[in-house]
Amino acid sequence: MTAKLYGVGLGPGDPDLMSVKANRLVRNTRDIAFFRKAGRSGRACKIVEGMMPEDAAIFAMEYPVTTEIPLTDPRYNEVLSAFYADCTAHLEALVRSGRDTVVLCEGDPFFYGSFMHLYTRLKDRIPVEVVPAITGMSAAWTASGAPITWGDDILSTVMGTLSEDALTRAMTEADALVVMKIGRNLPKVRRALAAAGKADRAVLVKYASMEGQEVCRLADCDAETLPYFSIILVHGQGRRP
Repeated sequence: MTAKLYGVGLGPGDPDLMSVKANRLVRNTRDIAFFRKAGRSGRACKIVEGMMPEDAAIFAMEYPVTTEIPLTDPRYNEVLSAFYADCTAHLEALVRSGRDTVVLCEGDPFFYGSFMHLYTRLKDRIPVEVVPAITGMSAAWTASGAPITWGDDILSTVMGTLSEDALTRAMTEADALVVMKIGRNLPKVRRALAAAGKADRAVLVKYASMEGQEVCRLADCDAETLPYFSIILVHGQGRRP
């Protein structure tokens, strides 16, 4: 089999932060796939706007659910599993027919990305190559204007979807923090930060490296929910010369 499936990391959102290899693959591959929410154009597609070949064949993989069903509901995994099975069947057919195919991945493909679910299903069936990228959290701490870690600081990445107790434990044990998947979990995240004694150091970054980027102290934000591209940081204060 000569064709290959590429999971191409696009980086945090600024096209200038894409790797040379990612740029080359997007510009020279005719079959392009990407994830998006139903009814939306898709952030990944927007990042590479003007780069894709004019005759590119587009395969938009539209999530059947996002927040409509709670994560704890058994139907959530059932619906998504069926969705990924359909996507992998389509992508496998393209590659087996001899067509290189690029899957556009926001951020890095192996960092909390949907491409992971395609990769685990396809890696033993067809050739798959992953192209790494700058993560959204790296762009966020760069936008904050301060290093996220010093010396021996322990950095933890935690999801706002965790229970409040789990969040509090992780936040208490870490020296530096990246909090993702916040959205409507913001009040819970605020309480956990306060319980961990880190609320006064928390920084909020929205749309890091993208149009509309905002950076502020979390304490100065009075919102009850946050847009998808939002990250909360707590910078480490560890050893330095």
